[in-house]
Amino acid sequence: MLRESSRAAAALRFPHGARRGEEDGGGMGPGGLPKDTSHMSFEELLELQNQVGTKTYKQLVAGNSTKKPGSRPPVQNACVADKHRPLEMSAKVRVPFLRQVVPVSKKVARDPRFDDLSGEYNPEVFDKTYQFLNDIRAKEKELVKKQLKKHRSGQEHEKLQQLLQRMEQQEMAQQERKRQQELHLALKQERRARAQQGHRPYFLKKSEQRQLLLAEKFQELKRSKKLESFLSRKRRRNAGKDRRHLPLSKE
Repeated sequence: MLRESSRAAAALRFPHGARRGEEDGGGMGPGGLPKDTSHMSFEELLELQNQVGTKTYKQLVAGNSTKKPGSRPPVQNACVADKHRPLEMSAKVRVPFLRQVVPVSKKVARDPRFDDLSGEYNPEVFDKTYQFLNDIRAKEKELVKKQLKKHRSGQEHEKLQQLLQRMEQQEMAQQERKRQQELHLALKQERRARAQQGHRPYFLKKSEQRQLLLAEKFQELKRSKKLESFLSRKRRRNAGKDRRHLPLSKE
């Protein structure tokens, strides 16, 4: 019995695969465990697991499986080998839905009113260049007046009345702008004449320029006999503004 038990223990400690590895040279690892378990039978593997324990057995099998002779060595610094190779993206990283493949230049809107490429704004040159628009506006105004005579009432009459009123307001604004340009031109000519005489040039303030414009407008209304209607509208407007600031009377 003692001889059979010692033989079984020797078989567990030194299986047949381990002996072959030892005969080949260096088949045993530290602690008397075999380095290579690929030539061991299933029964010998079970005996080895019962002998060393499940944890040590798994570590042994995992160490033998990772060291395969035909495995390829890991590639190190693949991007350094060739910098012109395409970028390799990992399959574990989720690719975004919108990916910028080709860089697109951002479109910048250009406003010709505030762009230096369009040149500087000169009111005199602008009015001379687009003088033909005044003739077109005058023809359109006459056409609207004819249409207004045909439609004495109704929704079409109101639309034509609003259109004619807007045209007249635009014409008045254009005349006011032209009057301001004439005033600025007269002031500029006066300063130039004073400078030629040796006087020091004097530049009017904006408040003084507004006063000159109001005086010119007053004279224009007086010549056209529209001064009284203008002043009455001005009084009604000012009275409405003053009425809003008055406290409400409680009855």
